[in-house]
Amino acid sequence: MGKLVFIIGGARSGKSSFALRKALAASDEKSRVYIATAQALDMEMEERIEKHKMDRGSAWATCEAPLHLGRAVRAACGAYAVALIDCLTLWLSNLLCSNLDSGEAEADFLDALGGPDRPIDIFVVSNEVGMGIVPENELARQFRDAAGRLHQRLAGLADEVFLMVAGIPLKIK
Repeated sequence: MGKLVFIIGGARSGKSSFALRKALAASDEKSRVYIATAQALDMEMEERIEKHKMDRGSAWATCEAPLHLGRAVRAACGAYAVALIDCLTLWLSNLLCSNLDSGEAEADFLDALGGPDRPIDIFVVSNEVGMGIVPENELARQFRDAAGRLHQRLAGLADEVFLMVAGIPLKIK
């Protein structure tokens, strides 16, 4: 059955590149989907998204899921051998800024990941945001706390967890 692999690290730590390499090694060319959570709300983000598309090339189907990640994972389970979700913290940020119930969306996402009988390999990328100072504003603290709780739950479900530091993967589970 499929594995759940969680890859977490700081900004520019090499998370996405590592996840792409791991996911490529786990699948053939026609059975991969990249589930993107980013939204191109400004020119800089548009450029980041285009760079990610170029990095992964044409070997990936793309599903944009800025809010309904559980739904995207369920659809991938019926159609692909491998799914790479990038990035969980962007998704969480999208939820906090929307009118959706983030607790309900998180529960739906975690449920969609399935248990040991999941039919596909799923790679999830996220930013570690809890190693810095306590944020000064309430929304930033809510985000940091929600990310920490979600990361703990996901790491508990995952078969493997990697912490990326300066481009080096450290297997912690």
